[in-house]
Amino acid sequence: MRTVVFDLDGTLADTSGDLLAAANACFRDMGFGDVLGVGRDEAIALRGGRAMLTAGLERLGRMDAVVVDRYYPMLLEAYGRAIADHTVLYPGALEAVEVLASRGYGVGICTNKPEALAEQLMQALGARDAFGALVGADTLPVRKPDPEPLRETARRLGGDPAKTILIGDSDTDRNTARAAGVPSVLVTFGPSGADMAALEPEALLEDYADLPDLVQELIGRNS
Repeated sequence: MRTVVFDLDGTLADTSGDLLAAANACFRDMGFGDVLGVGRDEAIALRGGRAMLTAGLERLGRMDAVVVDRYYPMLLEAYGRAIADHTVLYPGALEAVEVLASRGYGVGICTNKPEALAEQLMQALGARDAFGALVGADTLPVRKPDPEPLRETARRLGGDPAKTILIGDSDTDRNTARAAGVPSVLVTFGPSGADMAALEPEALLEDYADLPDLVQELIGRNS
């Protein structure tokens, strides 16, 4: 079976609002108030919890790796309490997934979000059942851009890891696909969309309605 594997944050869903709220809960606990803001820091949010804590502390001129490590569990706890207050799936994402599944592709998620939080979020969005497998940051001893989580996702779908396509939104996803020797498609509608072309993926995606045919085209190109 051929498989199509999706990143989660910034690819399937805009999770930035809830991530920023969790980071700001940490900064408030430190006594600094809200340091990161909607409208300017979405790209940082979609790089994950440690990236947000690091960016905020650097902005304050108080960067300390020990503080990042100390507050990271608090950030995850705060995020888990309000994981889908502001998060939305990108338009057409689920419809594209359903079309891919109807065409016989295995469809899964490979994310650098902790597995339990990724499962919680997808359940909250009512979208978990659309995906045959989910591999998170802590499912295996390694995470993206190591290619093994991508390969494991394909295997859990019953597919051949060499016959998969990764849909993502970052250099991490591009590097993961490259390391696995498979094509990547990077979305351009996220906060870092303008930077995706420079990463030279096999394809760019502007609209999820185009994805099923784009996947078919890439398979034909690489078969």
